Amino acid sequence: MLHINDLTFRMEGRLLLDRVTAAIPPGQRTGFVGRNGTGKSTLLKLITGEYGPESGSLSFPKNWRVGMVRQEVLAGPTSLLDTVLAADIERSSLLAEAETATDPHRIADIHLRLADIGAHAAPARAATILSGLGFDEAAQGRPCADFSGGWRMRVALAAVLFSEPDLLLLDEPTNYLDLEGSIWLEEYLRTYPHTVLIVSHDRDLLNNVAQNILHLEHKKLSVYSGNYDRFDRTRREKLMLQLSMKKKQEDARRHMESFVERFKAKASKARQAQSRMKALAKMEPIADILSERVLPFRFPAPDKPLASPIIRLEHASVGYEPGKPVLKNLDLRIDQDDRIALLGANGNGKSTFAKLLCDRLTVSAGHKYDSKKLRIAYFAQHQLDELNMGDTPYEHFRELKPDATQAQTRAIAGSYGFGADKADTKVEKLSGGEKARLLFAVATFHKPHIIILDEPTNHLDVDSREALVMAINDYDGAFILISHDRHLIETCADRLWLVADGTVSPYDGDLDDYRKWLLDPARRIKPLVAEDDAVADAARAPRPSNDKKEARRLAAQKREQLAPLKRKAQTAEQEIQRIQKIVDALDAKLADPKVAGDPAAMSATAKERAEALKARARAEELWLEASATYEEAMAD
Repeated sequence: MLHINDLTFRMEGRLLLDRVTAAIPPGQRTGFVGRNGTGKSTLLKLITGEYGPESGSLSFPKNWRVGMVRQEVLAGPTSLLDTVLAADIERSSLLAEAETATDPHRIADIHLRLADIGAHAAPARAATILSGLGFDEAAQGRPCADFSGGWRMRVALAAVLFSEPDLLLLDEPTNYLDLEGSIWLEEYLRTYPHTVLIVSHDRDLLNNVAQNILHLEHKKLSVYSGNYDRFDRTRREKLMLQLSMKKKQEDARRHMESFVERFKAKASKARQAQSRMKALAKMEPIADILSERVLPFRFPAPDKPLASPIIRLEHASVGYEPGKPVLKNLDLRIDQDDRIALLGANGNGKSTFAKLLCDRLTVSAGHKYDSKKLRIAYFAQHQLDELNMGDTPYEHFRELKPDATQAQTRAIAGSYGFGADKADTKVEKLSGGEKARLLFAVATFHKPHIIILDEPTNHLDVDSREALVMAINDYDGAFILISHDRHLIETCADRLWLVADGTVSPYDGDLDDYRKWLLDPARRIKPLVAEDDAVADAARAPRPSNDKKEARRLAAQKREQLAPLKRKAQTAEQEIQRIQKIVDALDAKLADPKVAGDPAAMSATAKERAEALKARARAEELWLEASATYEEAMAD
């Protein structure tokens, strides 16, 4: 069992863990959750001994081997398979000793031990793990130097899985996997024979793998039994109970304080008043519910919708070299209200297709039709590096709208979640989630008709991912989504397109159908190629019934019917914001010494402000009414 005993740790003077205590049961799979920046990765490094605690201790059995993916594999000449096999240090050392040993007894002991640890079956087991993570037989024999950093991270993950440590520590393992790799990893971990501690914000992984949840919040650890959904439900119930108890305590306190105030000077009631004063002094206040607010994402709707289809492809092909198309025979259309998720392993051409849609690539054959007025926003994780690290969010927004005043620019930054405390912080000092939020804002600032998101959740915690789901579902334009996060796909996408066999085609099943097909041992393994190279010759997924397709069509139809109600609520919200700007301007005017010294101007401004406040109240009533109507209609 892993014991964390009264442990305290600071990083650069900042207290991350404050006398935390927890116990991780042996042989259990535990999900480790908490907001970004709270210290989850730090605790893993404390467990491995990379950091030392300020006070307290960590303990586990001495014979336990601890495994963690520390960094990507070095880009050397060693093949992927040999790199993974080398992770089993005991096997490697025994094989090396067997080559030089001369003592017959020692040779017998070596071969007996090799048999005990299954050394001869190790290459097959290593190959199976590499295959599950996306490497076919040919790729496994290639040197690590042939692969990019993201693929080498997969090799590092394969190595630690192959070594099968007694305590397996995983820190956001799906961040460098595609959907297919995530599904395989989930299935692998469900049967892992030892103790697992997984830091993850992937709800599906935590629901399907975790048997317990370790929660880090407010520098304290709590352990919950069950998967993530059960943890979330239990925690909400706990917070509601705490809120109810706090309200009851405050009511009792007010009652006793009122009694003391009324009768403390009255002789006949003095003893009772004194008794209540003692009770008040001993009453331990119930802690406030401190929940960090998750800022919403905002994707501004296009000013004027375009006629559908907004993009049409006819017999189109696209590639990077003449005569070598990555994708071909593309006959597709995208409508204004489409919500489409792309399926297919990395290397099949998902990013190539996204680049075609946003005109970063042009068709090499066939035709692509779209409106000259079409605006497309494209978000990809690698673009985080394209942000100017020396600038602030305020400076990014000023560049996007150079004619805006300073106050207007700050108001814009605030509307995207960058208030006074963050607007003037250099990008290099922002967290990964804050950089992603800024990139979302920059990419969608000019009100696009279609947004393409390529792995948007890698730097977002669970609550921020839920905020992203809400933003996508509130957006009036079209969406193309590439993600390993099944929860995001299932809650946002109405249509699934499969990128395989060198083309893109509609997939009529759902993610459960796709998962079953991926885990079918009879299917052919897809060869690994670079994301922007020739497409793999992959097996096509089977086509389930049309019932699910009809359900998605009805969902899209319902969203279209509810669009007027949604626009009414949005219009009311915009009116509130417009009036609030007027109120802010009038407040600034009232604070002006020149106006303060002119009674007539002061009176006129105060009257104007009062009228603005009334208008804001009316707009708020309209917004509440419209929002309630829209939510009721959505629930029907």
